[in-house]
Amino acid sequence: MIYLTRKIEFSASHLYHNPAFSAEENRRVFGKCNNPHGHGHNYVLEVTVAGTPDPNTGMVLDLKELKEILQREIIERMDHRFLNYEVPELAGQIPTCENIAAVIWNLLDPKITKGTLHRVRLYETPDLFVDCYGDSDSSLENAQESAWENEGGAR
Repeated sequence: MIYLTRKIEFSASHLYHNPAFSAEENRRVFGKCNNPHGHGHNYVLEVTVAGTPDPNTGMVLDLKELKEILQREIIERMDHRFLNYEVPELAGQIPTCENIAAVIWNLLDPKITKGTLHRVRLYETPDLFVDCYGDSDSSLENAQESAWENEGGAR
């Protein structure tokens, strides 16, 4: 098995807010991440595809094809966007790194037709990243529940 990884970067803003919480509780739980004007990150996304190289091309997946998928599905959808309001897949969700990674998995998985999507790694900062492997524990619904239960406040 060969693992091929492509890295891209995009910039986006977001805020953490749970409408079920009071203003005070949102500030206590999310701290500065609850700023109503949001805050931004320069995200780094690594997408890993697993597979066996095609005997005719020597490639698991044409890197140009992967680049086009990432451009269309991620860059055009998320780059320079306010994630809470401009990305429909995150509507009604708290756009934590965990939830964004799960959304990215769900966007990319059906588009990767050669090889298998193995991992989505999303860096929010140079020292904070999330890995999503897309198994049943990484589905969007489970990732949201897990992220909420484990959310320890501002990042």
